[in-house]
Amino acid sequence: MEKILGRVKSTLRPIKRAFESSKESLELRVIPFVSKSGFLSSLYYTFFSTQFYREHCAVLSGRVAYKRSLVEVGDTSALLRRNTHRLEKGLIMRPRRSMFASDYILETVNCYQNVIKREALSLDEKQWATDVLNQYFEVVEENTLTLECRKIFEQCRLKFNDDWIPYEYSELVTKEVGFEQLMTVFRRRRSVRWFLDKDVPKDLVLKATDAATLAPSACNRQPFKFIHLTDSTKVKKAASFAMGTAGWVDSIKNLIVVVGTLEAYPKERDRHVIYIDGSLAAMQFMLACDSLDLATCPINWPDVEQRERKMEKFLGLESYERPIMLIALGYPDPKGQIPFSAKKPSNIILKEN
Repeated sequence: MEKILGRVKSTLRPIKRAFESSKESLELRVIPFVSKSGFLSSLYYTFFSTQFYREHCAVLSGRVAYKRSLVEVGDTSALLRRNTHRLEKGLIMRPRRSMFASDYILETVNCYQNVIKREALSLDEKQWATDVLNQYFEVVEENTLTLECRKIFEQCRLKFNDDWIPYEYSELVTKEVGFEQLMTVFRRRRSVRWFLDKDVPKDLVLKATDAATLAPSACNRQPFKFIHLTDSTKVKKAASFAMGTAGWVDSIKNLIVVVGTLEAYPKERDRHVIYIDGSLAAMQFMLACDSLDLATCPINWPDVEQRERKMEKFLGLESYERPIMLIALGYPDPKGQIPFSAKKPSNIILKEN
């Protein structure tokens, strides 16, 4: 039976290749025409390609989950984080307006009232929102709206030390790293594929994650999570879902799956922010790992439906959660080789306009 199946596959393989070649040839003729119109491009991806189906479903599921999160509060509130950040931007404006945030301050205090006493909500989030709102009401002009909002705030506010508010640039911690030292860190950060058979202490992974959380994020929503796999069977399975790990997957001892969540956004316009913010955090994580004598290798995550389904099921991801990338992590094998990977010079990257 196996021999028969093998022969059938051998017979079908050139037919499949011929069909795919014909399909690609037809696409290359059609695409230049339809790419000139948003409407025609949408028709093409409706009837001739399913490549964006998962993203469409994820974006819509994210909008539903966002609405649900306004009532069912977890350990973070995307709305409270966004509006608190917006208030901070208003507080630092030069000159600061006597009245600002009039279009969203009521929404903010209503959200604060709804979430602030919830046990699940992060204490850090509670303090940040409380301190910034308190600062806002101390400086904003008193009128019917602000007095009403302040009353709501005072009725439910928690007590903190008012430390987590905007501050001057001169108050930043002293910088002890110069450009050349920083460049050394950048040059040392290489994509390592060969690791020692040695456990990575969890406290080091937590330290690197602490560094990652300091990466910039649009409206400080931080719409991502790092899933840390340490079991060798799980690591190998998850890493195998990606493309590009063949031949060295057995060397990976720890794996981070960076996952973005579209639950943080009520509109389609922000659908790409999970990739931007997640990548910024991932880069800081990898640089932090190098400072802890750990090596990393970012692994590209392809948008291939079969692989997406496997990872979704394996990790138990929600429909609005998207894998962004994988990061292999461990102690580097000193004898393991790394690619030279010549980078583009700055005069190619930097363009004056």
